[in-house]
Amino acid sequence: MNYEHFMGKALDQAKKALSVGEFPVGCVMVHQDKILATGSRKGTAGDFPNEIEHAEMIALKRLINLEINTDKNGIILFTTLEPCLMCMGALILSGISEIVYAYEDVMGGGTRCDLTKLSPLYKNHRISIVPNILRKESLELFKAFFQNPENSYWQGSLLARYTLSSDIS
Repeated sequence: MNYEHFMGKALDQAKKALSVGEFPVGCVMVHQDKILATGSRKGTAGDFPNEIEHAEMIALKRLINLEINTDKNGIILFTTLEPCLMCMGALILSGISEIVYAYEDVMGGGTRCDLTKLSPLYKNHRISIVPNILRKESLELFKAFFQNPENSYWQGSLLARYTLSSDIS
């Protein structure tokens, strides 16, 4: 599996989001080296942001709409930002076996949750986490987002401060 190749495709989705003023999160869902579904963040531009249209949730909906009989345990999610708790829960419940992400979400990332302390529905799921694939490229997108004063989403937050103080090299 070429992690950099597929993370590049997720970065393409993030660039699409950024180009229309959205938070630069993009993802792709891959099965046997084939992209099945994509998603990019929506709902962060404008005066009334929402916390439902995350890239991962959009990709999951698109995967479901394909109505294909694929073993979800063989699906790998590539995403430009570590999934939040909502997305992590949805990915676990959907049976996704591996999450590969580019940039850590120090404010809301959910991949470091200790699943063994949760109820059986979650703690019995085995999921592999692979961080920091094309981290620099993703960090550049988040820096661009937070440096633009027209983007009000999460401005001044822990994630914004962490991102803006992070060295790209």
